[in-house]
Amino acid sequence: MSTDDKNRAIAAAILPLVGGAGNISSVAHCMTRLRLGLHDRSLVQDEALKALPSVMGVVEDDTYQIVLGPGTVARVTPELEALVAEAPRPAHSAEDLAAQGAALRAERKAKNATPFKLFLRRIANIFVPLIPALIGCGIIAGLNGLLVNLGWLPGVTPALAAIASGFMALIAVFVGYNTAKEFGGTPILGGAVASIIVFAGVAKIDVFGQTLSPGQGGVLGALGAAVLAVYVEKWCRRWVPESLDVLVTPTLTVLISGLVTVFGLMFVAGEISQAIGDGADWLLVHAGAGAGLVLGGLFLPLVMLGLHQALIPIHTTLIEQQGYTVLLPILAMAGAGQVGAAMAVYLKLPRNGSIRRTIKSALPAGFLGVGEPLIYGVSLPLGRPFVTACFGGAAGGAFIGFFSMLGDKVGSTAIGPSGWALFPLLDGNKGLGATIAIYGGGLLVGYLVGFAATYFWGFGKELLEEFDVETDAEPETAPVAAGTPAAPAAPTPGAGPEPEPVKV
Repeated sequence: MSTDDKNRAIAAAILPLVGGAGNISSVAHCMTRLRLGLHDRSLVQDEALKALPSVMGVVEDDTYQIVLGPGTVARVTPELEALVAEAPRPAHSAEDLAAQGAALRAERKAKNATPFKLFLRRIANIFVPLIPALIGCGIIAGLNGLLVNLGWLPGVTPALAAIASGFMALIAVFVGYNTAKEFGGTPILGGAVASIIVFAGVAKIDVFGQTLSPGQGGVLGALGAAVLAVYVEKWCRRWVPESLDVLVTPTLTVLISGLVTVFGLMFVAGEISQAIGDGADWLLVHAGAGAGLVLGGLFLPLVMLGLHQALIPIHTTLIEQQGYTVLLPILAMAGAGQVGAAMAVYLKLPRNGSIRRTIKSALPAGFLGVGEPLIYGVSLPLGRPFVTACFGGAAGGAFIGFFSMLGDKVGSTAIGPSGWALFPLLDGNKGLGATIAIYGGGLLVGYLVGFAATYFWGFGKELLEEFDVETDAEPETAPVAAGTPAAPAAPTPGAGPEPEPVKV
């Protein structure tokens, strides 16, 4: 079967289990999840969906989300869209199902959404589309640094440096564009106002007794400038005569927002950005082990609450300011704890073939930092293993934080990946070898502590009696050989969410 046929087969298997084409109002995807807008949630066959070999789990938020994993989801989505478009629509379903869908969405939003979480989601929607470019440029930057250190290809490394740095030099423009789009303005006007921040000519302007620097304020300044531009544009649309709108509205939007940006936002956002960088450095230098323990231990609960999205602008600011974010490697330890916990579950439930199969299938994704399959399919439903997985994340975070106190910074040049997928993006202040060793050590600690905590404290007598029962028979497999990340085999956000991938 060709790859296209395989992806179409996956889409064809999913379609009837979500109520058919007539039950789907929208189709979209993020890095790991197929997101479906549904008219009638009751038509979905959850258990049958989870049983499909290609489905790692399901998540219900403002949309119905099917976890397929990175790469697969991007290929299955267009196939499902094509099947939905090709399917005949029942003539009677439009109004009734639309009304039912609106009622269900309103009910879910009233129950689960708060203004603060909705705001964080909007912020995430601004930065998440930038992640592929951050990853690509980050890996190229890492490759270039390696070639420079080895003294190889001196004629190529300047070109690689330009390729890696071009996006980061103009990231404010992309943030401005996405911000205006997300807040209901004209995207190009948001980008135009944000571009002022990176324009070299601002170095001729004095504000509050200080000469501005190109890029001052960074992504935070761009975000603020674009939001202001949206409000100015909306005000103009209300008051400017329609015959003059095409000339007056964009002019006033760029002029008013641009002046406020130059004579206020750039300075204020620059001070905030500097405080974020200084604060992160101070925290890890003076309280690295404790800070790492708290951050690594609490990241999974933050993901469950959707509050991890508040960290995205902070990560981006640190990358823009220092070249890497020192927070992401610590937060990535949460996924390591999840992997270790799943390994212990695998051993503690030798008779439950169903859970063991889930763990085995989700383990590769867990090692690569995609944690939803293990969270929603294993640890969270069991309860205590979710808590003991957090112990593993706390231990791994404390390990990396301890080395930060010794002066060894470990950072990531992009956001998105975690687990083993973060290795190509690592950077630090003591050389690549030391950085990789510390991060790898943190993962190992997270695996071991997550495993031990779950094995010895993750199961009470009642939980074992309830779940260690015969399901579909599964051949007994030997424990993972010594030398793998942490005893037996098993699995695990990435990075959300949604809860987003526990990828940070």
